[in-house]
Amino acid sequence: MRVLMITSEWPTSEHVNSGLFVARQVEFLRRAGVDVDVFHFRGARKLSNYLRARRMAQATLADGSYDLVHAQWGQSALLAFPTRKPLIVTFRGSDLEGVIGTNGKYLAWSYVLRAISKRMARLADQVVVVSERIARHLPERPYHVVPAGIDLELFAPMSQKEARLRLCLPQEKALVLFAASPQNLVKRYDLARDAVERLAGEWIIELVVASDVPHSQMPVYMSACDVLLLTSVHEGSPNVVKEALACNLPVVSVDVGDVRERIGSIEGCVVCAEDTADALAAGLRQVLRRQQRIEGRKSVCDLDETVLTRRIISIYDQAVKQNEEWLSRNALPCSNETVTLDGLEPNPSRK
Repeated sequence: MRVLMITSEWPTSEHVNSGLFVARQVEFLRRAGVDVDVFHFRGARKLSNYLRARRMAQATLADGSYDLVHAQWGQSALLAFPTRKPLIVTFRGSDLEGVIGTNGKYLAWSYVLRAISKRMARLADQVVVVSERIARHLPERPYHVVPAGIDLELFAPMSQKEARLRLCLPQEKALVLFAASPQNLVKRYDLARDAVERLAGEWIIELVVASDVPHSQMPVYMSACDVLLLTSVHEGSPNVVKEALACNLPVVSVDVGDVRERIGSIEGCVVCAEDTADALAAGLRQVLRRQQRIEGRKSVCDLDETVLTRRIISIYDQAVKQNEEWLSRNALPCSNETVTLDGLEPNPSRK
């Protein structure tokens, strides 16, 4: 099977941590024998970038050698049209939920993005979402829930003392991990900082910001810290939470994406019902008083990338089979007679 993967996020020299989960999915698909070519671009909210990328993507598809197209994020699917190849679209959160501006509200163009994504969901042969929660934004149609996988070999527990020594972090402090850029408004760094400041009179405490950290170093940060704090406005299926669980790191989070499904039943983790500094501080207090790692690793064994890759390949097979059946039903008869196309049954995914 030959697949063209179209994605608006991909790790490059300028954006080393962009789309790492997409790159990992491609790597495991290739290991499983799928021939994957990647077409990556950066839209940067500019129509000209999309038009240029679409011309290039269409030229790539023109030779007809691909069996299907897999678009990561709804806006990436725009580049695939028109195509007669089966189209799979993976929706990852912001494409269906919107993008937050500097005022903490959804940007006006988010409504355009969401409208485009919903239209792409209607046109796609198969739809994948990374969590059940974001599926509520889809138009009514079948879909698959396939969360982003994790590398369980890389994300594994290690000695906290050794990890702190490697990162030159103090041994005596309570360390709270914020694994995102403070400039990323969706992640709400100010809320995380305010929550930690409320505990300054009770613990010698520090908020550790892991921004632009190489992915290979994240397990060291997770082993060094006492708790991961997630304060995002919205998420699809945040990988950082699943990676923390693989390292047995306690998590305190607002109720976004599939976080409640992931950590709600794990002793030592807290899902806060309110997005306030006081609620988050209370959650941190509860975890820090416990002074224990969690039994989180066993809860993410189902997220082994090898297992999820088999599910993606199964979806590919469904899309190809569906397309072949449609072509078979609507094949033109071999005849010298003039044939009209009016009676052909349309492919439901191309309406």
